[in-house]
Amino acid sequence: MKSFTLNLRTTLFFGIDAIHSFEKIAKYIVTQDLSPLLIITGKSSYKKCGAWNVVKEILESYEIEYAHYDGVSSNPTIEMVQTAFEFGRGIGAKSVLGIGGGSVIDVSKATAVLIANKDISARELYLKRPQVTPAVPIFAINTTHGTGTEVDRFAVATIPEERAKISIAYDSIYPTFSIDDPSLTTKLPRDQTIYVTIDALSHALESMTSKYSNPFTVNLATQASHRIFENLPKALDYPEDVEVRYWLLYASMIAGITLDNSRAHLAHALEHPISAVKPEVPHGLGLALLLPVVIEKAYETFPDVLSVALRPIANDLRGLPEEGKKARKALEEWISSLGLNKRLSDLGFCEEDVDELVKIALKTMKYLIGMAPFEVSEDMLKRMYIEIL
Repeated sequence: MKSFTLNLRTTLFFGIDAIHSFEKIAKYIVTQDLSPLLIITGKSSYKKCGAWNVVKEILESYEIEYAHYDGVSSNPTIEMVQTAFEFGRGIGAKSVLGIGGGSVIDVSKATAVLIANKDISARELYLKRPQVTPAVPIFAINTTHGTGTEVDRFAVATIPEERAKISIAYDSIYPTFSIDDPSLTTKLPRDQTIYVTIDALSHALESMTSKYSNPFTVNLATQASHRIFENLPKALDYPEDVEVRYWLLYASMIAGITLDNSRAHLAHALEHPISAVKPEVPHGLGLALLLPVVIEKAYETFPDVLSVALRPIANDLRGLPEEGKKARKALEEWISSLGLNKRLSDLGFCEEDVDELVKIALKTMKYLIGMAPFEVSEDMLKRMYIEIL
């Protein structure tokens, strides 16, 4: 019987050939006088996926002035945000378009804030969380089925010298328009397909068990989990199957809505220090290690909803609090069946690193730790890291 607020602020064009809806975005840019447009991408995926040919043709047909920054990589840093901002400021950008996955769209969001607040640096934006003038309009063409950032108000960046990977959250960084076209995801490499989808699964399972969970987000998160359990193995066997990609993208999107409305908690709180210390570690790989451990503990508080969410991989769960170990084992076995069998030690960490990871988590992830549905101690965090070594 909880009361809750829903945040649903982005107009999303979803489905096969949705990329051609970019023409509607182009018309909006023209009618609202939003050019020059700053386009932000990675080095090549925006072309390989097929989005760029469509976007470029439409931009030119509407004579929209634009400039292109292509310096974003995975686990983006505040230096990337600062560089994108300075590039956009140089052209007098009035709006921002991100074409890529979560990293690209997150950088686009943060850049849009800085363009509207030219006296603030990327470092100040992330470390001081200042009050800001609303961001310039943001448009997103999403090319992975992972983060859900195309429908939420978060943007994550790493501050290397602080060994911190943190997010900002402003209502003005919901994209005005976003595009989710499953045909853009069929070229994702096998490992990236796994990692981004594990991220979406973590969004679903964490948000349905956070302090802010509610009937709406539990319902969406359950749907997302079922779609992922059913379709991720198929995507590995048939990577070009656009119907499979459709459902993974759908799951990622609705998991993004649950994240926006209910928040993640310990899996994300403990993973961010891992990929902050070692940016070469994919976010989804760190989550794959942590999620079963976190769900075992969360099961004590949410056995009813988790037993339903995990039913496709553990149909003998009855929703009893003492089934946490069984739930964890089912999730670990499913993740292992995808070919993910690494431990934290395989990623270059040892037991001597655990105290530092805990310290970073307690310093930079207090909010997410506070979203856990149970009391969290420093010793608990340490035990969870040690269990995945």
